[in-house]
Amino acid sequence: MEEYAREPCPWRIVDDCGGAFTMGALGGGLFQAVRGFRNAPSGLTRRFQGSVAAVQQRAPILAGNFAIWGGMFSTIDCTLVHFRKKEDPWNSIISGAATGGILAARSGLPTMATSALIGGVLLALIEGIGILFTRMAAESFKQSAPTFAEDPSQLGGPPQYNQ
Repeated sequence: MEEYAREPCPWRIVDDCGGAFTMGALGGGLFQAVRGFRNAPSGLTRRFQGSVAAVQQRAPILAGNFAIWGGMFSTIDCTLVHFRKKEDPWNSIISGAATGGILAARSGLPTMATSALIGGVLLALIEGIGILFTRMAAESFKQSAPTFAEDPSQLGGPPQYNQ
């Protein structure tokens, strides 16, 4: 099975930004549809109209916010890959912390520090779970070392003759 290969860095930013926008649009559309349905006046037609109106108004905003987060995260990640000359979990953790801090910069230093800490911890958990699953999957494919008998005739193969 072929392993997923990531795009090279300049294109990775566009790819991640588009993926985050799509995820925000789909998830936001679903969430806003339920929210609009519940908050609309009674009657199935009114509830359906409320659901559609909520999706039209709020889902694009949420999708844009996701795209901003994804684009900034990928930009910082690619910058770290360029300067550190390696791709490892630390790049993602630092990128998550920096993205959280930068996006909360307008709210003041305490909020910025809290958001950076939450972003770093969240990405550390995601990376840690990814590493854990990779190791668990690798153990299931681990090959045991072959055991050899001292006398080859005990293996059940053809007898070995000395010349």
